[in-house]
Amino acid sequence: MDVDGGRVHEKVTVGVCVMEKKVNGGYEVFSAPMGQILDRLKAFGEFEIIHFGDKVITEDPVESWPICDCVIAFYSSGYPLEKAEAYAALRKPYLVNELEPQHLLHDRRKVYERLEKYGISVPRYALVNREVPYQDLDYFVEEEDYIEVHGNRFWKPFVEKPFDGDDHSIMIYYPSSAGSGMKVLFRKIGNRSSEFHPDVRRVRREGSYIYEEFLPTGGTDVKVYTVGPEYAHAEARKSPVVDGVVMRNPDGKEVRYPVLLTPSEKQMARDVCIAFRQAVCGFDLLRCEGRSYVCDVNGWSFVKNSYKYFDDAACVLRKMFLDAKAPHLSSVIPPTLPWKVNEPVQQSEGLTRQGSGIIGTFGQSEELRCVIGVIRHGDRTPKQKVKLNVTEERLLNLMLKYNGGRPRAETKLKSAVQLQDLLDATRALVPRTRPGRESDSEAEDFEHAEKLRQVKAVLEEGGHFSGIYRKVQLKPLKWIKVPKGNGEGEEEQPVEALMVLKYGGVLTHAGRKQAEELGRYFRNNMYPGEGTGLLRLHSTYRHDLKIYSSDEGRVQMSAAAFAKGLLDLEGQLTPILVSLVSKDASMLDGLDDASNEIKEAKLRLNEIITSGAKTTDANGTSECPWMTDGAGLPPNASELLPQLMGLTKKVTEQVRLLAKDEDEKLTEESSYDVILPYDQAKALGKTNIDVDRIAAGLPCGSEGFLLMYARWRKLERDLYNERKDRFDITQIPDVYDSCKYDLLHNAHLNLEGLDELFKVAQLLADGVIPNEYGINPMQKLKIGSKIARRLLGKILIDLRNTREEAISVSELKNSQEEHSTSTKNEKEDKDYQQKLFIKNDDTRSLSTTSDVSNDQEDDDDKEIKYRLDPKYANVRTPERHVRTRLYFTSESHIHSLMNVLRYCNLDESLRGEASLVCQSALERLHKTRELDYMSYIVIRMFENTEVDLESPQRFRIELTFSRGADLSPLEKNDIEAASLHQEHTLPIMGPERLQEVGSYLTLDTMEKMIHPFAMPAEDFPPASAPAGFSGYFAKSASVLERLVNLWPFNKNAHANGK
Repeated sequence: MDVDGGRVHEKVTVGVCVMEKKVNGGYEVFSAPMGQILDRLKAFGEFEIIHFGDKVITEDPVESWPICDCVIAFYSSGYPLEKAEAYAALRKPYLVNELEPQHLLHDRRKVYERLEKYGISVPRYALVNREVPYQDLDYFVEEEDYIEVHGNRFWKPFVEKPFDGDDHSIMIYYPSSAGSGMKVLFRKIGNRSSEFHPDVRRVRREGSYIYEEFLPTGGTDVKVYTVGPEYAHAEARKSPVVDGVVMRNPDGKEVRYPVLLTPSEKQMARDVCIAFRQAVCGFDLLRCEGRSYVCDVNGWSFVKNSYKYFDDAACVLRKMFLDAKAPHLSSVIPPTLPWKVNEPVQQSEGLTRQGSGIIGTFGQSEELRCVIGVIRHGDRTPKQKVKLNVTEERLLNLMLKYNGGRPRAETKLKSAVQLQDLLDATRALVPRTRPGRESDSEAEDFEHAEKLRQVKAVLEEGGHFSGIYRKVQLKPLKWIKVPKGNGEGEEEQPVEALMVLKYGGVLTHAGRKQAEELGRYFRNNMYPGEGTGLLRLHSTYRHDLKIYSSDEGRVQMSAAAFAKGLLDLEGQLTPILVSLVSKDASMLDGLDDASNEIKEAKLRLNEIITSGAKTTDANGTSECPWMTDGAGLPPNASELLPQLMGLTKKVTEQVRLLAKDEDEKLTEESSYDVILPYDQAKALGKTNIDVDRIAAGLPCGSEGFLLMYARWRKLERDLYNERKDRFDITQIPDVYDSCKYDLLHNAHLNLEGLDELFKVAQLLADGVIPNEYGINPMQKLKIGSKIARRLLGKILIDLRNTREEAISVSELKNSQEEHSTSTKNEKEDKDYQQKLFIKNDDTRSLSTTSDVSNDQEDDDDKEIKYRLDPKYANVRTPERHVRTRLYFTSESHIHSLMNVLRYCNLDESLRGEASLVCQSALERLHKTRELDYMSYIVIRMFENTEVDLESPQRFRIELTFSRGADLSPLEKNDIEAASLHQEHTLPIMGPERLQEVGSYLTLDTMEKMIHPFAMPAEDFPPASAPAGFSGYFAKSASVLERLVNLWPFNKNAHANGK
C-alpha cells in the first residue's frame, strides 16, 4: 500500500496503463474482456481501478502519471513501451506482465530462442537472414519440393514466417505430390483468414524468414490463455490452413470451443508464462502425432467470450495483487462471488439420441459412438503403362544423371525438373515424319518411334508436371566395359535400359464431384439427428475424426474432396489434403501378400472361361449360387470373347482415324514445343467439365486423340495374341474400364459400336473382377484376409478403443452421481482427467501426404485423445464422443473387406457360426457384380446407456454398404441419361443393409468373427501412455485458491514494496 500525506489508501490501486481500445472493444454480446475482468475486480471492493487513458500515456511525462500499487501494461499498436518502462523504473509498481521481455515478442527468432532455452518444444526450424532484399545466400538452396538451410533440409509442406512478429503474412508451400501451390495466412479479414495460390511454388526472397516444418494438426488450432503460471484456459478453433474460411457464430464472433490441456501442455503453459515473465499471456499450440509444440507467443491476451473464464481470471488476479501489495488481507475467495451476471444461455447441442438406425430403432437410450467407413476412390481416367527398350545415349545419360552415376541402378523420374529433362530428350528423338514399314527391322523401328511419340504426348499433356499423375522408371538391362576417362582401368556403361512410363488413373472432375457429394451425404445421414450439427460436433472436439488414404493420387484427392463435403470446407483440395489426410500405404495399398493366390485364381478363371466348362463346387446350391467356382461368370463367356475382340478393333480403328488427323495437324505446324491448354493442377479445383474442349470435339480432360488411340491400340494388342490364338482374360477389366470411361466422358465423339462393346465387356467384367479375388468363397476369404489383414486389425482397434472410452466415461459418471463431497469431487476431477486422456488408437507408423518416403519409420507417431473442457463447454454431455475413421482405398481392398465380412464363418475356427451378413444380403451381393467408384462399407457402433456395462448388449454394430456409382441410368435413353452424359457424372447409390431388419449384432460377436483374419493389436507399434495428472487449472474457486501460489520472480523482485 502507498502512503500519501499521512493518509493510508484503504484500497489497492490498480493502474490500467494500456491503450483505450484494449479496455472497451465494443463487442455486441460482451464488452471487451478487459472491461469484464476489471468490473469483477472492482466488485470485490478491495481495489481502485485507475485508467491512465491514451492522452496521458502518449503525451504526458511519466512523472505526472498516476502512482499505483499494481499496474497492467502491455504493448499494442501505437503504445510507447520504452516510456512505460521508464515509469515502472521510477515508481516500481507490481507489474502483472513485465515490460522488458515484451520486446522479445516482436521478433520471432527471439521468441523461438527463448522457448528453446526453457525446454519448450517448437517445430523444427531454420533461419534465413538477408541483409538486403533478394540477397543470394550460399547456405540457402531451393529445389522443387524442398529447401536446404545450412544443410538442414525441409521438405514441402513447410511454413515460411517473417522475422518481424508484427508481420502476419505467413506462407505454407505444398509439395508437387499434392498438387503444389502456396497458401498465405493473414489476420482475419471479414470471413477469410487465408488464401490459396496454386501457381506460386517458389519461396519469398525479399526479406528474412524462419522456415519450419509443417505439422498436420487435423485442421484444428489450439489457443492457450494463462493467468499466472498456475492457470491456463485453452480453446480450439478451425485452423486457417484448411480452407481459410472463419467459422462465426450468429453474433459474428469466431467459433471456438474450450478444450482440456494434457499434463505436458499444462507444464508448457507454466513455462511460457515464466520464460517471458508475462502473467497474462496467450500462445498457440500445435497438436501433432501425440506431441504439442508452441509456434507463437502473443503476450497479453484474454479469452473473448466466456463468463466462467472472466470469473476465474478476476479471482486469480485478485490473489496476485493482494499477495504482492496487501498480504495482511485475506485472499480467500468468498463463497459467493460479489457480482451477479445473468449469463446468456445458448442452445445446447448434445449428441442426439439414435432412434433412426438403418436396420431398425433400438430405443432412445442408444447413442452413436463410432463411424468407420472404408471407401473406394472416385471416377478416374483409365490407368496406362508404356514399356519400351531404349538404347539412345541421351536417355541412358539421363538415367545415369538421376541414379548417381551407377550403371546398374534403376532410377525413378517424378519431379518436374526430371520429367522436363526427359521430355526435352524425347522431343529430340521423336522423328518429325513417320517412316513407311518395309521390313521387320523397320517395323520394329516404327513401333519404337510410336512408343517414343506416346511418351512425348504423355509428358506434354497438362502443362504442369506432378508425380501424382506421371512417373517413369528406367531400369538398366545391358552393360559394356569401357576405358575410364583417366585411362586407368575400365568401368561399366549401360547400353540398353527398359523405360516404363505409368500415367493416367487421375481423379476426374466427376470423381471429385462424387467424393464431395458423398461427404455431404455422410454429414447429413451417418450421424443420426445431427444433420449440419456434425460441423458443430466436429469443431467442439466431440467429433474425433481421422482420414487415411493409400499412396495413390486419385485416392488421396478423393479423400480430400470427401473431407471438403463432410466438413463443409471451401477452396482447393491441396491444403485440405495436406491438413487432414494421412497416408498409410501399408494398410491401404498393395496386393503383394496375396499375389500368388491371385495369380492362381486368374489361372483357374482363365481355364473356366476358355474351356467353356462350368465347374461347380460341391457346396454350390440353387439357394447359395455364390458357392460355385467362378460364380457370376456368364455361361457363354467363351463365345463373348471373339465379340469383345471384334468390337474393340472397331472402336480402335475409329480412334486411329481421329488421331491421324490430329497428328497431321501437329506435324504440319512442326510444333514440338506445344503444351496443351490444360493444367491438371488447376483442374483439381474444378468440379465441372471443360466445356470448350467438348464443344471443339476433343476428348474430355487432358487426353488428346493420340493418347486415346494409344490406349485403345494397347488394349487391342494385349487382349488377343493372334500368333498364339490366345485371349488374355486379365485384360477384360481394362477393356471394360476404357469403355465405361469413354461412354461417360466421350459420348460426344459418337464412337460407333461403343455401346455394344460396353454391354459385352460389362457381362464379362461382372464375372471376372469379383473372381480375381478368389474363385470361390474359401479362396475369397483367404485372399481377402491377406490383403485386408492390417485394415481389419485397425478397425478392431477403433471399435475396442471406442468401447473402452465409453465405459470409462460411464463409470466416472456413475461414481460422480454416487459421491458429492468436495474432497471426493476434487479427486474425481483428477480421475476424470486421467480417464479422458486415454491411449489413442492411431499408434501405427504413418506418413502424412507431405512425407518423402513411405519407408520412414516413426515409432513416436502417437496421439492423445483431446477433449472438450466440460467446465466451460456450452453443450450437453460434453464428455460424449463420436469417433470417425475413414479409410480411402482402391477396388481390391473393398472387395477383400467385403469377402471377409460375408465369408468369415466358413473358416474352420468359426464353423457353425452364422455369417455376419444375412441371407438376403448375400443374395444381393451375389447380384451386385461391381463395387464401383465411391462404393463403401460402413460400420457404425451404438451404445445403449440403459444396459449394464458388462452386458454384451451394451454395444451394437450396424453394417451397411453401397455399390457406389450407378451405371444403370446410362443404359436408358431418357432425360436422366442425357443429363448425366452432359455432366459426365453418375449418382452414388445409397446404403444397403448387410443385416436383417431388427437383428442385433453385438461388438463381442463382431470381434470374435473378425479376429482370426485381423492383424493382432500387439503387432501395431505400441502407444505411449500419457503421464499422470498433476491437477486441473480451470477449477472452482476453492481449487484456484489452493493452486494460485503466484509469481515467484515478481514476488522476489518487488518484495520491498516495489
